[in-house]
Amino acid sequence: MDQERKGIGDPGSPARGREGKYLTFSLGNEEYGIGILKIREIIGMLPITAVPETPHYVKGVINLRGKVIPVVNLRLRFGMPEIEIGDRTCIIVVETAGAGGLMPVGIVVDAVSEVLNIRAEEIEDPPSFGVRLNTDYILGMAKRDKGVKILLDIDRVLGAEDLEAMRQAA
Repeated sequence: MDQERKGIGDPGSPARGREGKYLTFSLGNEEYGIGILKIREIIGMLPITAVPETPHYVKGVINLRGKVIPVVNLRLRFGMPEIEIGDRTCIIVVETAGAGGLMPVGIVVDAVSEVLNIRAEEIEDPPSFGVRLNTDYILGMAKRDKGVKILLDIDRVLGAEDLEAMRQAA
């Protein structure tokens, strides 16, 4: 086991750094969470202007109070099928850290659930699936109410190449 994936029992473990408040949301039947400090705001769906030659999951840009912000469909980013926009579909505006500094990005999710305070002892490292799956964007798995919430590192979900493509689109 490498240094980053030490057990959560010891006080210097990474799980201590992962505990805190998370905004939870759903995509299909799965629940995800993003650290509340990364969230700028939650907005209803706005008209999205498509931008040519961006990755398929970059839906385009929105005008949010005079600022152009790129929008990513998280379902498509995770290889899930696209669905029609529903009553609870919304855009979470997050601050992502890229080479050019902080950048606001909108992510389309099926529905926002709640803000949870997740303790270190509730967080486990992502399981090893035994195949070459890139799970670097998963901070951990939070065990809550007989279910699991996947905690995301939004900076890694939207990698450097993605952010550069979005920066040019915006």
